Amino acid sequence: MKDITFDKIGKDVLTPRQIVAELDKYIIGQKKAKRAVAVALRNRVRRLKLPAELREDIAPKNILMIGPTGVGKTEIARRLAKLAGAPFIKVEATKYTEVGYVGRDVESMIRDLMAAGVQMVKQEMQEQVKAEAERRAEELLLDLLLPGSNKAPGGSTNLFANLFNTMPQKSSVQGGPGGEGAIPAGIQQELPRGPESSAAGSTENQSREKLRTMLREGKLEDRTVEIMVQQAPQIPAMEILGGPGMEDLENSLSGIVGMFGGGKKKKVVTVKRAREILVAEEAEKLIDRDRMTEEARRRVEETGIVFIDEIDKIAAKGGQSSGPDVSREGVQRDILPIVEGSVVNTKWGPVDTSHILFIGAGAFNVSKPSDLIPELQGRFPLRVELESLGKEEFLRILTEPKNALIKQYTDLLAVEGISIEFTPGAIERLAALAEEVNSRLENIGARRLHTIMEALLEEVSFEAPDIAPAAIPITEAYVDEKLKGLVVDQDLGRYIL
Repeated sequence: MKDITFDKIGKDVLTPRQIVAELDKYIIGQKKAKRAVAVALRNRVRRLKLPAELREDIAPKNILMIGPTGVGKTEIARRLAKLAGAPFIKVEATKYTEVGYVGRDVESMIRDLMAAGVQMVKQEMQEQVKAEAERRAEELLLDLLLPGSNKAPGGSTNLFANLFNTMPQKSSVQGGPGGEGAIPAGIQQELPRGPESSAAGSTENQSREKLRTMLREGKLEDRTVEIMVQQAPQIPAMEILGGPGMEDLENSLSGIVGMFGGGKKKKVVTVKRAREILVAEEAEKLIDRDRMTEEARRRVEETGIVFIDEIDKIAAKGGQSSGPDVSREGVQRDILPIVEGSVVNTKWGPVDTSHILFIGAGAFNVSKPSDLIPELQGRFPLRVELESLGKEEFLRILTEPKNALIKQYTDLLAVEGISIEFTPGAIERLAALAEEVNSRLENIGARRLHTIMEALLEEVSFEAPDIAPAAIPITEAYVDEKLKGLVVDQDLGRYIL
């Protein structure tokens, strides 16, 4: 089986210019932020090519993104992780509180990141063993469908035992002869009969190959078989109890329960579903779990990305240190050692956070970055300010990105047989309205376009099943008619959030 290792990342990773070009496909504007994350990603690749002794001393340059909501902070980080093929987790800073308050332990962000890394590596390994798993699953299905024993592996019932006089005279077809799951007459005619002679083995082999062909041609997909399926272990949910140490207890319980497994149970399923279950089980058996865990830990430690959103909500306003701000400062002090570099225990083993890239983000419309404790400020040396979006940016967001907003709504309604076409004037009017509403109400950035588009197409979406097929042009006059309340009524909150 081909090795999976993060050491190969430097061979195929994009250059900073290429990274920015890829991000441009999904996010409009914000060149400074894109350049900052592109350089941060490239520096990680450069670091991996250095000698091990020097590599350990080079820490990632964490980034603090400052800008109003809806301008692309989260999307930049998410797309960056996809480009890098790196474990990625997005967390809300407000989910964490200091000991004594209800909330999650800050170390849980690293446990979540490790879980994402394990899942990523597991999927890659399953893809590598997929062909072998499918081959084994096919053999197991043939064992279910052919004679050789009364029971298939794991105690599953043999579906075709009653076809051969070399087997006990007991029908094991689900539903009985002529009922649900009965063997079609065509199959009975095609399968050779096994004589009680020295040629029985040859006949059985012929039958096996005949059934193999029928399986691959999909002729048996709707037949039902009884198999034994592995049940996932049931772990009691401890997080609802709150308080420190609960997640450690939950991890310990999961380890104990995992050693004993979840047991097996009989299940009657179609051949199609049985194949899916058997392929998944065989893939699990073929995976080296120790190697999977080790590789996931290395990827998390060397290429993991943690995006901490709403970090401004844990900043003490104006440097205050009393009342609820005590809790906010406590969260910062709890996060600090994780960002600085520490070892966090997970159920997959200890994880060193020293080289994980942390990206903090917040609007900072009430507090300021300087309201964060100095130690935490120092751990986010790179700061980029994202610009507010205006009419020109909204115009580009509606049309330019891959799977742009207008394309999404056009394709959604096309499913119902409704063809809508936006004129350039209508698109420009939508962008102007989004800018106007953002200026009068709370500035929520590009998210304003979603609410405007929903208001614009609400009637069409509701009536679509009844009026299809139909072609509806969306003109500037149509936009003004459907959204006229936005222009006339000053209380815009009645129409748009």
